[in-house]
Amino acid sequence: MAATTACPLHVRARQLEYQGGAVSRFPVPDEKVPWTVEWPEYKPVDYTAPVVLKGPVWADPDFRKVKPDALPKYNSIDGKVDRTSFTGGYSICDQVPRNPCGRTGLVGRGLLGRWGPNHAADPIVSRWKRNEAGEMVKVEGKGVLEFVAVKRKDTGEWAIPGGMVDAGDTVSATLKKEFGEEALNSLEASDSEKKEIEEQVNTIFKEGKEIYKGYVDDPRNTDNAWMETVAVNFHDDKGDAFSKVRLQAGDDAGAVKWTEATSSLSLYASHQQFIRQVAELRGAVW
Repeated sequence: MAATTACPLHVRARQLEYQGGAVSRFPVPDEKVPWTVEWPEYKPVDYTAPVVLKGPVWADPDFRKVKPDALPKYNSIDGKVDRTSFTGGYSICDQVPRNPCGRTGLVGRGLLGRWGPNHAADPIVSRWKRNEAGEMVKVEGKGVLEFVAVKRKDTGEWAIPGGMVDAGDTVSATLKKEFGEEALNSLEASDSEKKEIEEQVNTIFKEGKEIYKGYVDDPRNTDNAWMETVAVNFHDDKGDAFSKVRLQAGDDAGAVKWTEATSSLSLYASHQQFIRQVAELRGAVW
């Protein structure tokens, strides 16, 4: 059920006010998104956030300003940094990658650290909604799905508790780490609590189903830097796997809760799409 390499028509990646409100994008209508459409009047805004320009360990230098022999290995594993894209090979323009899904109205990296793909992992932890008697709640003969959602501190939107895959890390390790940090507050736990949280996470994450792998229509995307993710569903079918799990917001999350999966959900980036795919996979009402 994982996604194909085809690019969606990105929408959030073109919203006029860039995330954080520092700049506004050059407006890009739907028909001008593909690079194959000639558009000599296109004048994207150049913006890389100050936090990225400070050069933290998760950010690249400005490869537009280096000599060609100092460029990274694009479209490949570059040391510990994965510069490959789930969409296939991407082109290089002026020494930096070009967004394979088209124009966004912004060049540079915005809030993203890497030129090209910035890889994330999104764990979707779900269960069936149950009544006080422990029986599954059904609507139109189908079960009602609940999933763990966190409220992002940066935008105030509800989202899946995912995060960036650090250089040298695996997707599976990131899935566990991000869920522990954002939904169980493992960063502020004592040593004994951390051990208990680790055991809980290992129990929850025994068996997962990959539901998406590809480009993300993310509001941070630019013409030269974009988000890609692997979304994996960990489902409690019997209703007992998560009984001892105490949700507690931490790290980048301001709040955390079990949330009912419905078509009226408003979630960050492409997260509603991922939840819909989980609902379809599990045969839940939507």
